[in-house]
Order: sequence, then C-alpha cells, then structure tokens
Amino acid sequence: MFRDSTDEELISYIRQSNQFALEELFHRYYKCLCQLCSVYIKDDAAAEEIVSNIFIRFWENRDVVTVINIKSYFFSSAKNAALNYIQKKKAPLDYIEDYSAQAEEHAEHNTPFKILSGRESYKKILSLIDTLPPAQRQVLLMSRIDNMDKHEISNLLGITVRTVETMLYQSIKNLRRLINNPHDLTT
Repeated sequence: MFRDSTDEELISYIRQSNQFALEELFHRYYKCLCQLCSVYIKDDAAAEEIVSNIFIRFWENRDVVTVINIKSYFFSSAKNAALNYIQKKKAPLDYIEDYSAQAEEHAEHNTPFKILSGRESYKKILSLIDTLPPAQRQVLLMSRIDNMDKHEISNLLGITVRTVETMLYQSIKNLRRLINNPHDLTT
C-alpha cells in the first residue's frame, strides 16, 4: 500500500498514527541502519536493538519530532546511538584505536585532536571529552567525529546554528584549557 509513497508522504501518514506507514519506513531503512551501527559497535544484536529503539522513539514522539529529511534523521540517530552505546560500554581498546585513526583523518583544523597525537594521547582526549558538559560533548563529537556540519547538527538537535557554534567554541576552549592545565580536572 505504501511501497510507492515518498518518505515525506510516509511521515505525514505516521503523524496521523498510521502504523503501516511506519512499517514501510522500517523496511526501507532497518537493514542499512543495522549495518551502520554494526560498523561502529561490532555487535549485530546490539545494533539491531539500537535501531529498533530508534524506530520506537520516532513512533512515540511522532507528534513532536520535526523531520525535514527522514533518511538523514535516521542515520544521524543511529550514529549517535552507537556512539552512546560505546561510551556506556567502554569499548575495547582495538575499537578506540580504529576510532583514533578516523578522528585523525577528519581533523582538518588546529584542534585538540591535532595537538595530541598517538594512541595514549587519544585515550587522554577521550577522557577529557567525557568531562565536558553533555551538550558540549555531543556537539563536539558530532562535529569532529561524525564530521557533521553546523547546519546538520542544528537541524538534528533542534537548536540554532549560532548555539551550535557557541557550544563548539566552548567545548574546544575547555579542552584546550584542560590539555594545557591537567590539574584543572581535580579542581
């Protein structure tokens, strides 16, 4: 019934509480979202659970979620959920090393990622990122690790581009301060 419908049409039907429209979106994106999560977390069962939860949250919040591009929304949600999963599970060292290589490839500006190089330094920067306020940490990871631009972050989080810029500036400033003055962690 909905196979020929566009994503935008399906979203409209979902807002009208049509579960069949959600089922069609699920069939369109579930497999590739699971594959994306599996790349990050290397656990197929956990990836499937993460993706299922994304669809459940989307359904539960269908009246309040404002989505311009559902594909972008799902892929960004999957990446962020996988990163959150990793953070909660404290990923194995080999995964952190893989992630370190990705971060070095994406770091184009003079950021703490360039200032600190190598495996030990990267572990240190991860622990410093964990000390940032949650909103700053999320924006920094989306920008530097997920390589998202300010407009994508703004749309995904529902905040202004200016707020994204401010939070990004503050997070980098705080990281630089912590790198230069490690004793600030204890104060």
